Amino acid sequence: MLTLKGEHIYLRALEPEDLSFIHTIENDESIWEISNTITPYSKYLIKQYLDQAHKDIFEVKQLRLVICNYKHQAMGMIDVFDFDFKNRRAGIGVLIKETEDRQKGNGKEALQLLTSYCFKHLDLHQLYCNISEDNTASLALFKNQGFKEIGLKKDWNYLNGQYKNEYLFQLINTNVY
Repeated sequence: MLTLKGEHIYLRALEPEDLSFIHTIENDESIWEISNTITPYSKYLIKQYLDQAHKDIFEVKQLRLVICNYKHQAMGMIDVFDFDFKNRRAGIGVLIKETEDRQKGNGKEALQLLTSYCFKHLDLHQLYCNISEDNTASLALFKNQGFKEIGLKKDWNYLNGQYKNEYLFQLINTNVY
């Protein structure tokens, strides 16, 4: 699908071979804050998830894609979640796993590809994201891609004995495809 292929990266569906990659990400405590995770996931549970990954977004209300370079190496994941077809909106999140793959435009390109896919193929009217106040890289990424800050959720997430604020961003589809 051309919509999911960019200049430096492409997005692909989950495969059974992604088990170890996803297991590593889901059990990386340093990024649990992003997904509001507080417990580890077993390979068994992730395998069950992968076995169901082929289901339609209209049924499961989410879509997870792997971000790959053209050497076919998985670099991260990008998600559509809380898919609401009636109101034509969904949440979106992106994660580039390794530090050396960050700040090189991979997240930007993945976000551009998925935004285009959501607006063209899923006929969504809007996308939104939630970003912790101290996640400066994500704040810059989403602002750079035209997402507008529409709210601040005060003391929204509790982590390491303190509350953190979280911003809500939104991108309205103004293009006619």
